[in-house]
Amino acid sequence: MNRRRRLTGVVVSDKMQKTVVVRVTRTFRHPLYQKVVHRSKKYKAHDELGAQVGDVVVIVESRPISKTKRWVVQQIVQRAGEAAREHDVAVEEEVAALVETEAEAPSPAEGAADDTSAVAETPEA
Repeated sequence: MNRRRRLTGVVVSDKMQKTVVVRVTRTFRHPLYQKVVHRSKKYKAHDELGAQVGDVVVIVESRPISKTKRWVVQQIVQRAGEAAREHDVAVEEEVAALVETEAEAPSPAEGAADDTSAVAETPEA
């Protein structure tokens, strides 16, 4: 593998022809205060793969292509729609698990007699 730097980020703009703007976020601990700090920077990258807003991409350092463009999209790691679909599938699985748990729990009619008697015995102020 070559020595070119590779960064992973999210496409925030694809309004230009064959160019995308990629936001790369880095997280580090502050040297003095030891607090976690998040910093992000935007890079313009040449895009022959057709990345869209929301896609996670890997960009690689290259020769200067234009005045502000020095990166090229190497690969699209995850499409924007795929992340949303994965989230929807996870939510559906959680809902199905909750429905199964509720089906196994005792019905409200069985526990209702005990709850109402306890409420009836307590005097009201």
